[in-house]
Amino acid sequence: MTLVRLGYAAMSMNIKNGSPSQTMTYAQFMKIKDREAAIRKLERIAAANVGNCLRLLRHNAAHDIQFFRLSSKLIPLANHPELPDWDFMTPLQEPLAAIRAYLAEQPAMRIDFHPEHFVVLNTSNTAVFQMALKTLILHRKLLKGMGISPEHRCVLHVGGGYKDKEQALEQFIHNWGLIPPALQRMIMLENDDTTFTLKDTLYLCEKIGIPLVFDYHHHRANHEEGASWEADWPRAVQTWANANVPMKMHISSPKSETAFKSHADFIDPEELLVFLRAVKGSVSQIDIMIEAKRKDDALFALMQGVQSEEGIKVRDGASFFVK
Repeated sequence: MTLVRLGYAAMSMNIKNGSPSQTMTYAQFMKIKDREAAIRKLERIAAANVGNCLRLLRHNAAHDIQFFRLSSKLIPLANHPELPDWDFMTPLQEPLAAIRAYLAEQPAMRIDFHPEHFVVLNTSNTAVFQMALKTLILHRKLLKGMGISPEHRCVLHVGGGYKDKEQALEQFIHNWGLIPPALQRMIMLENDDTTFTLKDTLYLCEKIGIPLVFDYHHHRANHEEGASWEADWPRAVQTWANANVPMKMHISSPKSETAFKSHADFIDPEELLVFLRAVKGSVSQIDIMIEAKRKDDALFALMQGVQSEEGIKVRDGASFFVK
């Protein structure tokens, strides 16, 4: 038997005016003639974003959702090269403390991040690599500010193939030695839908000793000919052996056969159940991040879709056992 907890990413379809990703472009910033006034506006936007995160967490708790991915766009223009001296963390101490206090009352709630695509760790470009590290440092500061242990809280793709996938994998290993241990401990890797397959990503995760986040949809879109995820599943499970959180994976459904890599609005429950029945009992718990356009609506619909199926025992509004 395996416990499945469902989560969703970044924002709710049901919280009005609750976006945690409100932003300001640098062009908009520059149109404000008073630089200090422009910075204060940035800080107000960031504080509103963090405040909306708390609203989302309260919404989630009300619906038994204990797994959530925070937006990585909480602080607009953070680490922008034209704002090198902006102390964006100090003005956020109060809203971060509010989240910290709330999460102390919700010890089972799992929160993490999926930093944006420009966080590339296998690049040979020093500037790109340094920006990736700065962005990871920002995520670590936010996690610490919320009272969340940063360990295994940031999932990344391997990066670019750079026309030589084998060399790109070795570049990742080389660059890994340049990453401070505090940041290394944050990172999990995910197989992607274009370049780095489950086997490629397992190679890295086993080599450097970090968890693999299995993306089922990505595997269907990108795998070696004849490759079977079932054969590699025990290896994926083993990468979580020393983690302080349960195994995590991603689920999404193709938008269509012609747009197979794009995410659909909702999750196909039968597709998920085929997978879960194949892995039940191999782990005691899997936290599944739903990547669907309809966010929490997709989670609610998925729970509705699986609850009456054979071998499913609903635990609460967002989790169930597969027997």
